[in-house]
Order: sequence, then C-alpha cells, then structure tokens
Amino acid sequence: DMNKKQSYLITEEKFKIKDSDTTSREFYKYAVDMKIVDSTANSYIIDWLYRDYEVQSDNELIQKLSSITEDMTVRIKTDELGVFQEVVNWKEVRDYILKATKLMKKETKSIPNMDKFIKQVEEMYSTKQSIELSAVKEMQQYYTFHGGKYELGEEINADMQAANLYGGDPFDMKVTLWLDELNPDDNNFIIRLRQTVDSEQLTNATFDYLVNMAETMKVSAPKKEDIPPLTNDTWTASRIHGSGWIIY
Repeated sequence: DMNKKQSYLITEEKFKIKDSDTTSREFYKYAVDMKIVDSTANSYIIDWLYRDYEVQSDNELIQKLSSITEDMTVRIKTDELGVFQEVVNWKEVRDYILKATKLMKKETKSIPNMDKFIKQVEEMYSTKQSIELSAVKEMQQYYTFHGGKYELGEEINADMQAANLYGGDPFDMKVTLWLDELNPDDNNFIIRLRQTVDSEQLTNATFDYLVNMAETMKVSAPKKEDIPPLTNDTWTASRIHGSGWIIY
C-alpha cells in the first residue's frame, strides 16, 4: 500500500580462509528503511534509505568508505508482483560511487598506478546497467523470488546467464530453485535457490582480468597454469510473508 514502510537490519560478513585458518574478517551492519512512495496497476516505486552503518575491519579505508552511504536513498521500480525492474535514480547512485572513488584517490595517492586501477572501477560503475548488476546486490537478493509461481516439492532447474563484472560475455549458469516450506498457520513460506557459474568460463575470465590489471599496474602477469580452477556458488533462501514482505 502507498506509504507502507518496513525497516530491515542488514548484516554482511566477509572472511578469507587459507589452509583452514581465517586470514581476514570484515563485518558490516546497517539499517534500511523501505517505503512505497508510488504505485500503479502494474508497478511500485520504492525508496531504500540506508542508515546507521557499523563496520568492523582492520582496513581503515573500508571503514571510511562505508560512511559515505549514510542517509542515502536509492529509488527503485518493481512490477505489480514485486519483480525488480530498475534503479530510478541511478545517476545519484553513480555520483555516490564517484564520490567514494574520489576518496580512494586521496587515500591511495602514494601507491603507484593506483589511479589507473580506480579509473577502471569508475568505468565499471558508470552506467545504469552496471550499477543495477553490481551496486544493488542486496536489492536483487531481496526480490529474487518475487513474480514466480511455485509448487511445494517441485524442483525447478534452468540454464541461465550471470553477469560478467569483468566486462566480457555473460557466464553460463545452472540454477535450481524449490519451495522448501509452506507454513499456512504462520502465513509464510521458505524458497531456496542455488546458482552455479560455469567454472571454466569463470577461470578464463578471471585470468584475462588479472593479465589486464597487471599490464595497467605495470607488474608481472600471472601464468595460466598458476590459476587454479575457480568456482562460484550462490545460495539464496528467503522466508517470505504471505503479503510478499521478506521476513528473514
């Protein structure tokens, strides 16, 4: 309904493991206020207001960058079933990213060729399409299951394509989706999704990207045999209220 509002707490943890040891860990927590600001027979306009960032990281630069999104609103459009369609104020999002990279330039100006690396990052986030693919991942996750029709116990398998943020052709991807739980007494349900990117395509694209980066940074490029086969599996699971709002 118009002006309906829900608030969410979003947490994100990143950690690296090598030889069974955790070598680094970062933890982010922030709040989002979602508000329906307009609706028609076939669409919704929704504001996502980001606030109250908390970051735990040994990287001081990451801590500084995270504060830039404080009190920023991203306005999106969905269809009448909640399927994500676009970021309406993408130019504002673009300017936010440029503001972040401007800060990075100041913080890393002593590192040789870092300005060239930052320029590549800016180009990656310079268009409406690239922003929708990479800058609003939590929104894409939130609306993953909206607009579909699912039967309890039915497994849906499909071949799809995943965006290649390195700038090349999209990756082939295997997708499996299933309605795992139906809870009529509590008026909610759980849907799960697994997405597996083609390993060979991912490895080749990563190698090409590293070679290009090495050339830009004027450092030695890796050898193909030194790049192990890479995998990328994404698991998504949502508990959704009967009204369509995500619970968890």
